[in-house]
Amino acid sequence: MGLHLPDAVRLHATERGTSAALTCDGSTVGYAELDSRSNRIARALLVETPAGSRIGFLARTRNEAGEILVGAAKAGLVTVPLNWRLTVRELTAVAQDAELTVLLAEPEFRAAADAVCAALPTLRLVVIGPSEDPGVPAYETWLAAHPDDDPGRGTAADADEVFLQIYTSGTTGVPKGVLLTHGNFYADTTELREYLWEPGSVALNALPMFHIGGLGWLRVALTAGANSLMFPDFTPETAAETIEQEGVTHAFLVPSVLHLLTELPGVERRDFSRLTLITYGSAPITPALLRRSMGLFACHFMGKYGLTEGGGTVTQLPPEDHAPDGHKRHLLTSVGRPRRGVDVVIADPETGRPVEPGTGRPVEPGTAGEIRIRSRHNTPGYWNRPQETAALYDSEGLLCTGDGGYLDADGYLFLTDRIKDMIVSGGENVYPTEVESVLAEHPAVSEVAVVGVPDDVWGEAVTAVVVLRQGTDRPTERELADFTRDRIASYKKPRRVHFVDALPRNPNGKVLKRELRAGIH
Repeated sequence: MGLHLPDAVRLHATERGTSAALTCDGSTVGYAELDSRSNRIARALLVETPAGSRIGFLARTRNEAGEILVGAAKAGLVTVPLNWRLTVRELTAVAQDAELTVLLAEPEFRAAADAVCAALPTLRLVVIGPSEDPGVPAYETWLAAHPDDDPGRGTAADADEVFLQIYTSGTTGVPKGVLLTHGNFYADTTELREYLWEPGSVALNALPMFHIGGLGWLRVALTAGANSLMFPDFTPETAAETIEQEGVTHAFLVPSVLHLLTELPGVERRDFSRLTLITYGSAPITPALLRRSMGLFACHFMGKYGLTEGGGTVTQLPPEDHAPDGHKRHLLTSVGRPRRGVDVVIADPETGRPVEPGTGRPVEPGTAGEIRIRSRHNTPGYWNRPQETAALYDSEGLLCTGDGGYLDADGYLFLTDRIKDMIVSGGENVYPTEVESVLAEHPAVSEVAVVGVPDDVWGEAVTAVVVLRQGTDRPTERELADFTRDRIASYKKPRRVHFVDALPRNPNGKVLKRELRAGIH
């Protein structure tokens, strides 16, 4: 049995109160201090708004983000992390959709916060830092004015209580607010053991706090009693330096970050010997990048596949399955097996029926379909979106992920891309990740994304968008197509190749294939 996040902080405050809980820019908050400060936040928020209300924060990955998340949960409030990369118009739309009552914002985002407040006149603003406006309290002054007695919410008794509302990165209109309860989000003891935590573990968190990856990584580190090293301003140079100098033992890194680190000049001379585990996920990874990363960091690796609606992790590839040589090497293209308590079903995306009724296993291993899941981690739905919530689940109560994949005979899940990203070329289905994994092996290819582009002959032409490795000669389209020979079927090879300086990505590191398709003529 695990602990819900507020209870974990309460326990660690008693058992290891002086141990570091949160560290950012040289400032450290211990567990006893985190417990006290989050109590003050809870009391301060309850003065501003009743339990059950939604409070937003607009902040980078800093200590205050962790304090606010725990404090709001202790108060029985719902935290809405805001994506600071959005435009003011988009932020305002999200704030209005969430019906925010309180907004905590860093000075860096004050102009955006003021615009949001103008659109919501009753919204209460608190500045996470100094404030020269007498009508807007500064964070520390605001906290100090309230007692640190614990309101007591966020326990096992509140398992079904919503405490997080995370907005998905929608492509049109206002994104949907995914609701997550304490029961969806807590880390059980089995999960904690899988991360290989030890006393004194230091977990690097370089992910944004408006993303399920960053919030989930913070949750599991705090539940384990580790020190979360909050990293607000990522560059590959500072990340490598921080991992080395701060003795980072655990990190969650998206593939795009791993790519930047492995390409960093001189990175192989750094001392990463204290690293125990690197967890990766949030976007597909090629075996070539995974092998380079394993060689550079020489630690355990754990792969994750999941989604916000699924409460984070759905499947995972444990360290023992990361074997670049031998009979397990094919698993480097897998996202692992379902985590404990999760059922994965492969369904026909047209009919919704399992490929093999009742088991989720294809009649022939490798048959692809839509990934659907049953799990205690699944969201109860979208905020104020009954129709979208109803469409999220099928008639069997399975969550429809929209992702394509297949299970092999041993129960390992292999992704085949978003259902909508599948390419139909000459009447054959082509899954971009398969082509990308092959092209990524070419010595001149640094990064690659594969999309389908309308074609008069083929219906859709398999098109590779390539970022070249520095210092290499540019290959021709024919050379890249020939490179795939004997590796994938002929109909899967790229018929067009576009070279670009960088791939467009969202804040979570996922390649924006819609933008790629729109930019290709």
